[in-house]
Amino acid sequence: MNCRNLRFCPAMVSLVIVAPLLPGAMPAVRAADEAFHIQAHRGAGSDRPENTLESFEYAWSLGVTPEADLRVSAQGTIVCFHDQDLRRVVSNVDGEAAQRGVEQLTDAEIAELEVGAFRGEQYRGQRVPTLATVFSAMQNHPERGLYLDIKTAPLDPLVELIRKHEVEAQVILATTHHRLIRDWKQRVPDSKTLLWNGGSEEELTRKLAAVRQAGFAGITHLQIHVRVGDLESEDPFTPSSAFLQQVGRELKQRGIVFQTLPWECDDPRAYTKLLALGVESFATDYPEVSVAAMKQARER
Repeated sequence: MNCRNLRFCPAMVSLVIVAPLLPGAMPAVRAADEAFHIQAHRGAGSDRPENTLESFEYAWSLGVTPEADLRVSAQGTIVCFHDQDLRRVVSNVDGEAAQRGVEQLTDAEIAELEVGAFRGEQYRGQRVPTLATVFSAMQNHPERGLYLDIKTAPLDPLVELIRKHEVEAQVILATTHHRLIRDWKQRVPDSKTLLWNGGSEEELTRKLAAVRQAGFAGITHLQIHVRVGDLESEDPFTPSSAFLQQVGRELKQRGIVFQTLPWECDDPRAYTKLLALGVESFATDYPEVSVAAMKQARER
């Protein structure tokens, strides 16, 4: 099992696995007696190509909620792509051309980018989807949710696209900016929101004080990055277990879903221990591990 104690990625958004649904939580996708809600980072975690329709479909088949990173083409089309340039995930562009961003490309150029093979030859041929295509795959499937991490996509066309496809209740805006959440809820009141937070316990305390002063306005999910150490130790988590318990109690009283991101951790014991602390949902690159851990917890 792998629980690497690495630095947090500023672009990381959350993922969720929930025990009994709280107010503001997404509906159950594979609910038996209880609902678990897991959001897969960049679409399907670390094992599949990120931000492709195929990966989103795979995440939905697991019963989890994928995250889409949103950028805009040179023609103003919103597409799902994480990086600022093409070098890491695009296989059929190299040299100076790979240093461009999708913002510099036409829709036709983006449609030709191959973004699956970097995860394995079995995925070769996957393409960058437009957000409209993803929303179309969500229509008439109310159980399909999608986290939205805005990179360069403009807000007004994004909101228009959401309304056009009538997926307001299926999207979750994920951001570090509380002010953006409050603005977003005015525009898309039926959507969910996630405020994610990283940093030291001291920094987290300051951030939570600020949103507390604002009454947690518009926040339906709140996520904290967690470093996972030795799971046999008395307290393997940073921030501490006591801190996480305290946050969980406050959020539960407010009807806000408490999420954690166990950074780079594929050990199900970490998820079990966090659940015992009052955590209700998880962000992860390992959705299959998380699903298994949640099912085991539910069966106890």
